[in-house]
Parts: sequence; C-alpha cells; structure tokens
Amino acid sequence: MTDDRFAALGLPAEPGLTDDEVRAAWRRVAAATHPDRDDGGDPAAFAAAAAAYTELRTVTGRREACAGPVAGSAAGRDRGRPVVLALRVLVAAAISLAAVLAAGWQPASYAVLTGALTWLARTARRELAPAGPAGLSRGLSWWRR
Repeated sequence: MTDDRFAALGLPAEPGLTDDEVRAAWRRVAAATHPDRDDGGDPAAFAAAAAAYTELRTVTGRREACAGPVAGSAAGRDRGRPVVLALRVLVAAAISLAAVLAAGWQPASYAVLTGALTWLARTARRELAPAGPAGLSRGLSWWRR
C-alpha cells in the first residue's frame, strides 16, 4: 500500500523526497489525468493521485507513508492508551490532593477538584475514543458528531 501512494504520483518510495519534487509530480499527473481535459482524462487515476498528494505533500506525511503499517498500526496505538489514561488519572489526583493539602476543604479546593476532574474527563476522551484508520486518532471529528 505504501508503494501505491508513491506510484500514483510516479515517485520512488523514499522519505527523502523534497516538497518541490512531490508538487511537480502531482502537477504532472494532474495535468495528464484531470477529468476536465478534452479527452475526459482518467478520473480514477486523478482521484488516486489527489489522495496520494494529500498524504505525501509534507515531510511528515512521507515519513509516515514510508514507515508502513507497523509504525502507525492500531495495535501499537491501543497499547499505549491505558498507560496515558492512567497518567492522566494520576495527574488529576495529584492536583486535587495538592489543592486539598494547601488550602484544606475550602470552597476554592472544591473548585480546583472540579477543574481537575473536568480536565480529566475532557482529555481522557482521546484515549477512550476508538482509533481511526491506520491507528491514527481521528482528531476532533468524533467530538463534532
């Protein structure tokens, strides 16, 4: 699958490609396959090239594409989720404990406790949300639903 993205643009599968090389390949393929051409172009090839360019246009995107499915797999991402969630719980507990020890059970302590628990609930959603394609987080798209 990694080679398919590079092949759609006619490029070798190397992370060391420059932005200009990728952009030039995209423009060459787009000009040859665009559906608005007089001969009708090749809409399927154009769509594949557009998707490939979207992913490969940055250095980070090229590195991730060359790393393959092992580095970005859902299994690798899901293994770290419980650890991150546990660290978030520990941070919230430490903040709450520090607030109570510093101020006692004052109204301000309740506010800090509420803030720490709110922070935990808002940030833990990322670790509890299902991983998206290729194990990458879907960002905030699940939040907007």
